[in-house]
Amino acid sequence: MKTAEMLQTYPAEINFDREVLARAIDVVEECAQACTACADACLSEEMVAELRTCIRTNLDCADICATTARVLSRHTGYDANLTRAQLQACAVACKSCGDQCAEHAEMHEHCAVCAESCRRCQEVCTELLAAMG
Repeated sequence: MKTAEMLQTYPAEINFDREVLARAIDVVEECAQACTACADACLSEEMVAELRTCIRTNLDCADICATTARVLSRHTGYDANLTRAQLQACAVACKSCGDQCAEHAEMHEHCAVCAESCRRCQEVCTELLAAMG
């Protein structure tokens, strides 16, 4: 992904270390993709009714992660309070989705992959929140 390259071209100050921010955006986008794919894979399972909560949690997490990546990519007129709230929401969504997928990970490999992606995303959101102070 060209996230780091794009951030290096930004003409104004960015409130985060650009390399750390680029990595965070990439991790958050990866999680959105993993959650979307996991929800779809769950829909393909024979026991789809038992995965209803997992599917819903996946879709919510995917939407929150996608929005977080967009918020983190914008720096003109930066609002730290909005960014902080979005990162907090993303960390909560990733914890919830990671926990839900972990419940199904032994039976469904796609849930194991998604749970791991959610854990990484939760960590990166927590790291950025700490960097914000």
